[in-house]
Amino acid sequence: MKYPPRSSYLFALLAACAVTCHAAEGPTMTISGFGTVALTATNNDDAEFARPNQAKGVGNNWGTGPDSNFGVQGTAKFSDSFSTTVQGLVRKNATDNFGAELTMAFMKYKMNDDFSFRLGRIGTPIYMISDFRNVGYANTMLRPPAEVYRQVANMSFDGADVVYTHGFGDTTLTVQAGVGNSTTEIAGNYDVKFKGLTSLHVVAENGPFTVRFGRADAKFDVVNNATLNLLQNTLMNAGLTQAANDFKIKDVRGSFTSLGATLDYKNFLVQSEYAVRKTTSRAVQDTTSYYVMLGYRVGKFTPYYYYGNMKQDDGRTYTGLPQGAPAPLVGFANQVVRAGLQSTNALGMRWDFYKSAALKVQIDHITPRDGPGALVLKNGFKGPVNVYAVGVDFVF
Repeated sequence: MKYPPRSSYLFALLAACAVTCHAAEGPTMTISGFGTVALTATNNDDAEFARPNQAKGVGNNWGTGPDSNFGVQGTAKFSDSFSTTVQGLVRKNATDNFGAELTMAFMKYKMNDDFSFRLGRIGTPIYMISDFRNVGYANTMLRPPAEVYRQVANMSFDGADVVYTHGFGDTTLTVQAGVGNSTTEIAGNYDVKFKGLTSLHVVAENGPFTVRFGRADAKFDVVNNATLNLLQNTLMNAGLTQAANDFKIKDVRGSFTSLGATLDYKNFLVQSEYAVRKTTSRAVQDTTSYYVMLGYRVGKFTPYYYYGNMKQDDGRTYTGLPQGAPAPLVGFANQVVRAGLQSTNALGMRWDFYKSAALKVQIDHITPRDGPGALVLKNGFKGPVNVYAVGVDFVF
């Protein structure tokens, strides 16, 4: 993973300042961790399954790559008001090797009981479970539904945020507003650079009910994407300036809006999320996605089911080329404008066999539409595909 050099200098400066300013008192250190050890396979070797932004998946040979990870988080508390937190994560992501990422590294100042301020590398709150989507033990499902969680690959930003938390009777309200920049390495050996990213995260909790709203806006550049660079250059060389602008990959405006809710009442579990992505480029499609999960606890066992779906909101053909344009160019443009559409029906079982560990078994039935969806399909195979997974989530 690539990180902006200025951010590295910032984190080092913050850490040095923290140690210098509070060496007399000495910090209180807390170390925690989480992980998943899992095996995943499909029912057909012509269909590979991978999590969002993973470079390679698995076919009908079982593999650890898609669903296994390991993370460690450390917090140094120097006073009731001041602390620093660092989190690292090992997993397979944009390259086909397990690698380490610095997912969080921030300084936190608690101004009072309601307000706190953070500066550094902070998790981007674009999804309902953004803060713990990599902590399998904290989630009922073995993995977040790809239909929603593959829409934006960004996990963190370098900047600052303000968090407001207050109780209103039986309801706790949390509002998080942040601003910063981010560079995300994408499978396929290219980067997406987010500039002037702003985020708003609002959560209301009342007893068994939680409702969450999220919104993120940014300009972004797609850097070193060979396919999009070739399309841009071809359109410009052909004098098709408007078409080239339609497929622009620099200074693209994008937004992501999501609404989610959970119910954890007695033995019943319900979780749902609805998300909309919009951009000003046909190279990054406008999409709407959602999922609904239902679960029921029976002692230490929780069987669950979820359905996820994704649709494209802009056209799946490009009509901006002049009549008589070369057929290969028309086909190329139509290929780029198509988002990977699919739906998933999944059945799973969670068994809390230990106080800090859970065994999960999950079967996904994935149906791609008008293309491979989020799968890698080979030899003309079109699906549907069954994905089998078994894993142990743990925390310490």
